[in-house]
Amino acid sequence: MTRDNPAGPEERSSSKHDADDDPFAAEALDWFVRLQGAAGDPGTSRAFRAWLDGDPRRAAAFEKVTEVWGAPEFLQATRNVAKATGFVAPRKKSRRRSLGKKAAAIVSAVIVAFALAKAPDLSLRLRADYVTVAGEQRIVALPDGSRVTLNTESAVALDFANGQRNVRVLKGEAYFDVRAGLPIPFRVAGRFGDVEVKGTTFSVQLDDSQDNVVLSRGVVEVANRAQPQEHASLSPGEMVSVTATSISPVRQIDTERSLAWLQGRIRFDDRPFGEVLNDLRRYYPGRIFVTNSAIERVSVSGNYKLDQPLLVIQSLAEAAGGTVTTLPGGIIILR
Repeated sequence: MTRDNPAGPEERSSSKHDADDDPFAAEALDWFVRLQGAAGDPGTSRAFRAWLDGDPRRAAAFEKVTEVWGAPEFLQATRNVAKATGFVAPRKKSRRRSLGKKAAAIVSAVIVAFALAKAPDLSLRLRADYVTVAGEQRIVALPDGSRVTLNTESAVALDFANGQRNVRVLKGEAYFDVRAGLPIPFRVAGRFGDVEVKGTTFSVQLDDSQDNVVLSRGVVEVANRAQPQEHASLSPGEMVSVTATSISPVRQIDTERSLAWLQGRIRFDDRPFGEVLNDLRRYYPGRIFVTNSAIERVSVSGNYKLDQPLLVIQSLAEAAGGTVTTLPGGIIILR
């Protein structure tokens, strides 16, 4: 079932601003994708040359796409494009020196961007005791006999010294099955909130703006670390979210749907495709680009296995009215 959710004023304003900044950027990206999918097709090559000849700024826009996308995973795709079209960006001898500097600057920017992207991963691994990568799940036996199941792209740090039972969720999502009957409380710290239990099963999931705590069995106390007087007591089937400044009202939740990942599945009803795609990005080891924001606002429903996330992404994108292009290096482009 799909439903189109119209864009709000802020989204429309942002799209217009982006288009005004570079009116040919979207067209250049679209041609890059089309040429990659139709390498060697004479008709496509002729149409591409006609598009280039229509305005000199188009060649510059296309060159920018191929240069900026010159990271290792795009290298083979760029070669295919060049071979299919015979495209050579126009260059004047008098500008060769400045263009060389520009190319060097772009390469440097790409290197810096990739280094910055990897830096948080390195810092995380130095702080964490257990880490999972995209598509991986892991069950860890804790020193007190409890167990924690890490979802994809997740990390936790343990502190069981001197009889303590403390776990910090550093990234992603973790499901705890806490051993009951011990006198020392079991505490879990998220980014913004703290959870205290004595014997129960629950999950803690972090995103950029909040910690989400879902209780499956038992009772837990959840507190806002910045405002300790704000706290909530959860019963089975309830959920609460903690932000940097507040704690939400307790609400009922379908734990089977919320914790479907424990069975290797993802379940959702009437959610915007963009939100579901953000969840799926955690399970897919490659990179996903969306060039048509309209499909992200289409509502979708489904119940899928997570062992082949590419097939799930393709199915949902098509249901949302989009098209899917896959490139070397695990790149997916949704239009």
